[in-house]
Amino acid sequence: MHRRTRRSSYRLSALGLAAVLGTSLLAGCASDEGGSTGGGDSSDEGKTELTVGLFGTFGFLEAGLYEEYERLNPDITIKQTVVERNENYYPQLLTRLASNSGLADVQAIEVANVAEVVQTQADKFMDLGQADGVRKDDWFDWKWQQGTTADGKTIALGTDIGPMAICYRKDHFEAAGLPTDRAEVSELWAGDWQKYLDAGRDFQENGPDDVSWVDSAGGVYNAAISSYESKYYDESGEVIYKENPDVQEAWDVATAAGEAGMTKKLEQFSKPWDQAMNNGTFATISCPAWMLGYIQDKAGDKGKDLWDVADAPKPGNWGGSFLGVPESAKNKEEAAKFVAWLTSPTQQAKLFEERGSFPSAPKSYETPEVAEATHEYFANAPIGEIFSRAAENIPTQIIGPKDQIIQDNIGRAGVRQVEVNGLSPDEAWEEAVKAVDNAIDK
Repeated sequence: MHRRTRRSSYRLSALGLAAVLGTSLLAGCASDEGGSTGGGDSSDEGKTELTVGLFGTFGFLEAGLYEEYERLNPDITIKQTVVERNENYYPQLLTRLASNSGLADVQAIEVANVAEVVQTQADKFMDLGQADGVRKDDWFDWKWQQGTTADGKTIALGTDIGPMAICYRKDHFEAAGLPTDRAEVSELWAGDWQKYLDAGRDFQENGPDDVSWVDSAGGVYNAAISSYESKYYDESGEVIYKENPDVQEAWDVATAAGEAGMTKKLEQFSKPWDQAMNNGTFATISCPAWMLGYIQDKAGDKGKDLWDVADAPKPGNWGGSFLGVPESAKNKEEAAKFVAWLTSPTQQAKLFEERGSFPSAPKSYETPEVAEATHEYFANAPIGEIFSRAAENIPTQIIGPKDQIIQDNIGRAGVRQVEVNGLSPDEAWEEAVKAVDNAIDK
């Protein structure tokens, strides 16, 4: 990480991943229950030790934020414990909330779980909306509301978000006769996921024989559904995915890509997916901000300057997390002050500069760390501008308690069956509905 001319240049790695949805969350900080680290000497007598329970790699320690807070507050030491995968972390969190024991002073909550926590566990958490230094206007309204109950208790403050872009290979676009300039690429599909498919059809006809348009139909579905105003639940909490035209549109886009042979038929975050990224055998990928570090890590040196970043057809959000303070926390008042500081616009901008986690506080976008950010690996793409623009236009979506379960089953039992096993979209939809309804006990 260093300054170059007037912009920040980012060297992101897989460790820059903050919160990826569901079981696809990757991390490099520690194995399950295996990582206890902090910014200072937690054995110092007479100091208050704040404990932080996380999943995956949030980057607070690596970005030096713990150490900075300890310097500002000499009577505080910070110790974090990391569970590698959210699928293991979240059940453990629920168990500890139920028993009011074993909880850290600060507990992370993934966006896919926040609605369930807000609806069923709110009495177990402090109201951080009342904490000193917390200003509701620092966050996007939709991000604030995700961590807030219907009666106005804010149990968790947002850390990062995952505004969407499309990452693309310039060499493959050039070979197919498509534009390579990021502004012209963005214009190819501006405002419509069907235009993205149209560009894909051109690519499949004219591009390299061994290169597919996109990595996976599931990735297309995740990106498309994130860009619509409604998803799986309505405002009253009813499950509506079967009748929702926005879900159907996202389904149609993803299954059309699968039926037309535009995809590499890969499962995201698998070894074959990593290998294909390294070999350059797909031309585009739906790309939330945290994906940049992953691509750089897996594509390696030979992909540098070949990858670039364009606007997504429609702005959307894929990913993001929260921090809450349990009522039973040993040092809850000090923990609330710490969370307020850690999630403030200033600290979010620092975390982005050091780790690539895109801020959920729009005031961060005015800072040089964000506004002037480029990414050297991606042909010096102005990622601060691209992702800020996307973030400011993310639709406000209703997040339900079983959103992730619904989305995972639509992807695995539905979209992937079209792509890999040749089911028709209608047949695959029936399978997806069966899987979802079984999973949510309907």
